[in-house]
Amino acid sequence: MTVIVLTNCPAGLRGFLTRWLLEISAGVFIGKPSARIRDALWEEVQQYAGQGRALLAHTTSNEQGFTFRTHDHGWSPVDHEGLTLIRRPNANPTPSTTAPKPGWSKAAKRRRFGRS
Repeated sequence: MTVIVLTNCPAGLRGFLTRWLLEISAGVFIGKPSARIRDALWEEVQQYAGQGRALLAHTTSNEQGFTFRTHDHGWSPVDHEGLTLIRRPNANPTPSTTAPKPGWSKAAKRRRFGRS
C-alpha cells in the first residue's frame, strides 16, 4: 500500500498522480503500485512539487510494517534504534542556559540602590 500526501502543490502534479493512485481527499493519494512505479512517482513528486510539501508512506518488511519519506517538510524522519520516528521542529526554542545579566531582578535593583 502506498500513500502520498501533497500540501500546496501544483494541480498538474495532482492530476499526474491520479493516473496511478486514487485521490481519496484533496491532496491524499492511495494505491498499490509496484516498487519501481512508486519510486518513479516519488521522483516526479520531488521534481514538480515547487513550493509545496510532500509525504510518502508505503508498506515494507520491517518492525513497523511501513516506512516514509518527506520532501520540503518541517518534520523529518529519524531512525531511533531500528524504528523510524518523526522529529518535529521545536516551535518554542528553549532559552539559553547562560545566567541573566545582573540587574534584571527586583532584588538586584534593590541592592544597586541600597533599598531593603
